[in-house]
Amino acid sequence: MKPTLLPWALLLLATVPGPGLRPAAGAQLSCSQRCGDQSGPCSCHPTCFGLASCCVDIRDFCLEISPYSGSMMGGKDFVVRHLNWSNPADSVICSFKESIQTHGYVDASGRVHCVSPLLYESGRIPFTLSMNNGRSFPRSGTWLSVHPSKVSDSEKSQLVNETRWQYYGTPGTQGNLTLTWNTSALPSDTVTIELWGYEETGKPYSQQWAAAWSYLYSLATNIHNSGSFTFTPKPAPQNFQRWEVGSLRIVDSRHSAGKPDVQAIWSNEHALAWHLGEDFRMDPVAWARNQCLAWEELEDQLPTFLEELPDCPCTLAQARADSGRFHTDYGCDLEQGSVCTYHPGAVHCVRSVQASPRYYSGQQCCYTADGTQLLTADSTGGSTPDRGHDWGSPPYRVPPRVPGLSHWIYDVISFYHCCLWAPECFRYMNRRPSSDCRSYRPPSAFGDPHFVTFDGTNFTFNGRGEYVLLEAALTDLRVQARTQTRVTPEGSQDRGTGLTAVAVQEANSDVVEVRLGDGAGVLQVLLNQEVLSFAEQRWMDLKGMFLSVAAGNRVSVMLTSEAGLEISLQGPFLSVAGLLGTFNNDPTDDFTLRSGSPQTLPPASPDAVFPGAVQNASSLLTYDSKFLVENFKERPKHDPTFLPLFPEESSASPSQASAAADLCGDDSFCKFDVAATGSLSVGNASRVAHMQHRLRVQSLQPVVSCGWLAPPANGHKQGERYLVGSTVRFRCNNGYSLAGADASTCQADGTWSWPTPTCQPGENTPPTRSPAHKSLPYPHCLAPPISRPSPAHRPLACPRTLPRPAHAPAP
Repeated sequence: MKPTLLPWALLLLATVPGPGLRPAAGAQLSCSQRCGDQSGPCSCHPTCFGLASCCVDIRDFCLEISPYSGSMMGGKDFVVRHLNWSNPADSVICSFKESIQTHGYVDASGRVHCVSPLLYESGRIPFTLSMNNGRSFPRSGTWLSVHPSKVSDSEKSQLVNETRWQYYGTPGTQGNLTLTWNTSALPSDTVTIELWGYEETGKPYSQQWAAAWSYLYSLATNIHNSGSFTFTPKPAPQNFQRWEVGSLRIVDSRHSAGKPDVQAIWSNEHALAWHLGEDFRMDPVAWARNQCLAWEELEDQLPTFLEELPDCPCTLAQARADSGRFHTDYGCDLEQGSVCTYHPGAVHCVRSVQASPRYYSGQQCCYTADGTQLLTADSTGGSTPDRGHDWGSPPYRVPPRVPGLSHWIYDVISFYHCCLWAPECFRYMNRRPSSDCRSYRPPSAFGDPHFVTFDGTNFTFNGRGEYVLLEAALTDLRVQARTQTRVTPEGSQDRGTGLTAVAVQEANSDVVEVRLGDGAGVLQVLLNQEVLSFAEQRWMDLKGMFLSVAAGNRVSVMLTSEAGLEISLQGPFLSVAGLLGTFNNDPTDDFTLRSGSPQTLPPASPDAVFPGAVQNASSLLTYDSKFLVENFKERPKHDPTFLPLFPEESSASPSQASAAADLCGDDSFCKFDVAATGSLSVGNASRVAHMQHRLRVQSLQPVVSCGWLAPPANGHKQGERYLVGSTVRFRCNNGYSLAGADASTCQADGTWSWPTPTCQPGENTPPTRSPAHKSLPYPHCLAPPISRPSPAHRPLACPRTLPRPAHAPAP
């Protein structure tokens, strides 16, 4: 039986650069237009550096650049490393994706520069380089285009008190606005500050639906590049007022107004309240209400996207453990102090990693301190799904798949209209209701050298070679691994083996491999056999997957099928969490051969445990050193001469047994490794890995939810937890009496013990206080505004009855 696809995650400690260039002796062929080619007497493939087989001019044609990443808004200057050009007058053209060209230059030191273009997508963008004004493009490289919100603030201009910019023109919010920037990012004596607007036009979900950035007008020209600009906004001309979302761009004043794809500094995309017309400033509430009603009418005409979104995890523990399908929402992060300004009552939120398959929408899930999911039906701090996924959806470029910006058009600016500039938030919440968790199914897994399958079967595998860990025919998911003989910290070898490399591919996705590096405690991540650097970006949009490196050097690989991979460095080897069982609660079919025949018990032969050994023709693993070629590529994939150690054979000396008992307790994996290696540190690594697995399994235990329970009309309820065993109590408002049960409990079968009662006119009932997290649903209204509100985590509208300090923005 083939395993059901369920998500995992990935942990990493470090990445290191590849070895230096060692050209092949006598190699004569050039790498001109051959980057990635391994054929011929010399190689232009990334593996050639370790194999000493590179063509001598590989660095001249297969380009390395610095920096290697920047905002998809473009305007980033980068240098081509290792390429020196003697003639600064030569015309440099950089071509991205074979269709978008920008002009580069050669500086006084002979270094070649390119400028990144404005793009409508994130991810790795191939580019070619011409040094002869576009007559030929023999050189090639890769640029990493990044979601604007994932770019460092030092690379962007800053809207000082951004909340004020986005409330400008509402009562109490007038005066000057200030923009600041890092002058070293734009080496020019004078600059021009431009406003660009973003829109999506055409019939939604049709071939005519298009995304476009447009130059609107300049705020200032030929001003000194001082790093600061202050101005008093004036209403824009009528023909520019249809743009409500935009960014400011700072460029060298020598460029003509609106010239595309030149070196620039962009601001955050934001709501252009400050540029709207006199009708907005005269009555912003009426203006915004009309916009909200128009959005509501459009939403009612568009397809419903909520049904195809994944259900949220039921608890905070599930949400944090299910890192293959959900990822931390940076605006409400428990590890960053739970500064959840836009979700009062929540301590942590997550977003679905993948956009939905048909409408490319996104899910959001928020949780309270006790782990309860927070719903918009109960609190304005609840999570809201999005018609446009904030992170976009491959292949991007068209609505509603443009990273960040489609989300702004269909989810964020409408929130400003309905909730921030007008008191119509119920309209927004009715069309963006939180998901409950009644259909949520959690995943689980563990890995080498000791395995716990989805269905709870434990076994130890100690084969030496390269093996297929998983094959899933439904999505053509393949996971392969390399195991080598264990070397203890004391330098001795034993009959135990450990995992040293894992590679994964799904259908025609990129291939990602994680392996032990040359140094102790060092991991490498390879993309299509090339070592990656995470020096600039910790999130990469790749073909068919996302790759994320979080704090503490943890990395997640998340596939489009919602499967994932989790790897950590545990002692001298890797530890893998993955899809190792069929997840049908039957441990007897967890050991399934490539033929599909299950085996009832872990077999004695290690190559029978797995679907089979890797074949060279289908190997995903990298062979970029003489050692790997001679010991794995040119030898049998399963070493038949190696006699592994099995648990029933392991024994320890009395002193080892005593130390192991103190360290390991009842952990059989830990005891086996101490007995097999004589090393407490190796045993401890297995103990820690197993403990982390048990914690994950505990977090991912299925939970029964009865779903949201409505309060009675003319009444209210106490209790906003809807999981099994939870009780919700009901009360009526003054002048009404309760007809029906005053409480209902969520039962094990997923139903409530009693329906919501009714409140009928009659004898008064005492009022009941609201839950604690709703006692102040608008805390940000009484506090100084933050400097940078994230569109993905929108602030709540401030009721006009609340007193606000002078510095707080008006709603």
